[in-house]
Amino acid sequence: MLEREGVTAVLHNVNLSTPVVSSGVRVRIKESDLPQALRIIENSDIFCTPQDCESPIDKSEPVILVPIDFSDYSMRATLMAFDVAARHKANIMLLHAFINPALSKRMQLTDALSFELAESQEVERALMQSARTTMNLFETQLKQHIKNGDIPPVKFNNIILEGVPEDVINETAKSLSPMLIVMGTRGAQRKEEELVGSVTAEVLDSCKFPVLSIPENNPLERTTDIAHLVFFCNLEQEDLLAIDTICRMFKQIPIEVTIVHIPRKKELSNNDRRAIKSLVEYCREHYPSFTFNSEEIAVGNLDDDYRRIAREHHVNLVALPNKKRNAFFRFFNPSLAHKLLLHADIPMLVTPV
Repeated sequence: MLEREGVTAVLHNVNLSTPVVSSGVRVRIKESDLPQALRIIENSDIFCTPQDCESPIDKSEPVILVPIDFSDYSMRATLMAFDVAARHKANIMLLHAFINPALSKRMQLTDALSFELAESQEVERALMQSARTTMNLFETQLKQHIKNGDIPPVKFNNIILEGVPEDVINETAKSLSPMLIVMGTRGAQRKEEELVGSVTAEVLDSCKFPVLSIPENNPLERTTDIAHLVFFCNLEQEDLLAIDTICRMFKQIPIEVTIVHIPRKKELSNNDRRAIKSLVEYCREHYPSFTFNSEEIAVGNLDDDYRRIAREHHVNLVALPNKKRNAFFRFFNPSLAHKLLLHADIPMLVTPV
């Protein structure tokens, strides 16, 4: 195992006086390779071959689902997922989805729906093989990060499926029931250039599990780097559930939380202010390891006020509850999560309510 992972190792007989009688062997390595070798040996279930490991993932343990497309921002999101997984003693499930172009090309809306099945299957096998090869390279990079001590040693496995990415992600999430989905996104400027919208945006608006999006330009590397979080509330009962999810996700991290409510009218009413004050007091009482305060934001100046708060408070993370809505309503009236994902380069945690 050590040699397979690039550590030069030599076996020596322990019984040097009578080497014919073997009482054990000693593994000798270079002193400079000792830290790396210890990480490999202590986490042999991660570095073993598929033939040696029957089941790298314990289904009784919590799982974090990480959809990837093998891009740089996918790797950044995966590294963050490893940090979250280590804090919660969870496993990582990497997920890659690909679309078979031959299948969509050959399908014809005629009296008899037909396509060349053999060609489609051949293309799918080629795409699956290509994805498997790239996935192996991606996992090799992760193992190297573990050996170097860059990320904690967390068990991980992978799934490769054919299908529309957002549909595959939602269906896989239903079967795994992950504690969290971590997804990488493009930078804000590149997201604005996309006409249809990103896979992450579609998952945010349709998924029933918490989703953490990590932009490619974001400097955040681990959860302990999060110092200030902005929580957008609806002043509804679901806010308490979302806040509880956030506080459990980042427990024992002294995070400052700014609660912001976007009023339906132009200005906050007195009832809204009293409700926000009550929510802040509730949070201070039940989550003493966090610091809570509030800010006001106007309806017409959402973008300007949001940037002001992010700039003045050095915000590292945006969090908000998100109600699932039908596709027609999402298209003509995108959710706040969808809007912030498009325009912001700050990680975002969305909790479905």
